Amino acid sequence: MDSPTPQQNQAVTIDLNAYFKRIGYEGARKPTLDTLRAIQLRHTETIAFENLSSLMRWPVHLDLESLQQKLVRDGRGGYCFEQNLLLKHALDALGFRVTGLAARVLWNMPEGAVPPRSHMLLLVDLNEGRYVVDAGFGGVTLTGPLRLEIDIEQATPHEPFRLVKAQEEFEEFIEQVQIGDNWVSLYRFSLAEQLLPDYEMANWYLSTHPESRFVTGLLAARPAPDRRYGLLNNQLTVHHRAGRKDRRLITSVTEMRETLEGEFQIVLPDVPELDRALARLIANAP
Repeated sequence: MDSPTPQQNQAVTIDLNAYFKRIGYEGARKPTLDTLRAIQLRHTETIAFENLSSLMRWPVHLDLESLQQKLVRDGRGGYCFEQNLLLKHALDALGFRVTGLAARVLWNMPEGAVPPRSHMLLLVDLNEGRYVVDAGFGGVTLTGPLRLEIDIEQATPHEPFRLVKAQEEFEEFIEQVQIGDNWVSLYRFSLAEQLLPDYEMANWYLSTHPESRFVTGLLAARPAPDRRYGLLNNQLTVHHRAGRKDRRLITSVTEMRETLEGEFQIVLPDVPELDRALARLIANAP
């Protein structure tokens, strides 16, 4: 097995003008809470969560140049490591104090399960306090920062969220989202700082292991102002803020391309590997 690709050029810096143009942000460039809220919302509503590279058996690189090429210049999306590392580079460049964290995903996991720390999120220190920021949790990703306070319901541009304490002695937290009348746990995290090599290890497993859901299936998600779009293999679900859900099955490669380009606003690579992967996915769908 090949080693993960290292950062290609330590001198690379983020092109903030290109990033802001990509997400349609024209606001202030000061490290304030208002700036953070605006950038997080524009990022999540513009750059879709998607795993097309892993589905096509392409490598997923986490160095800054690769992130900018894929998510900014090529108009693609990505999953948590790509989304939150790109966002962290942008926030760092603006003068925010940002720490990378890791979480154990609890969403759709059986009670008592202990999954690995396979998700990336951010902690941002502001004068007003510390805030949890996450642009890469797929179908219910945060569209606004959460103050690091437990047991209080916090409004976001989409659903209400809250943080609850997991284990007092280890300073661990669980992030939850309110869906209908229920609070649903998304992931469990501590405040221990994670560095790029930590993310490289988890990313390598998720993007290459033959049983990884990012290798065997297709996931895509993007929030819009009044709804969330979610794609699981060939099933598209639209979650309207009013509570209604619309579902439909996608039955052809052409329709899948149109959906990824339309609802998810992804600029698709013009390569035969994509059509083959989509055709295989649709043929194997239950």
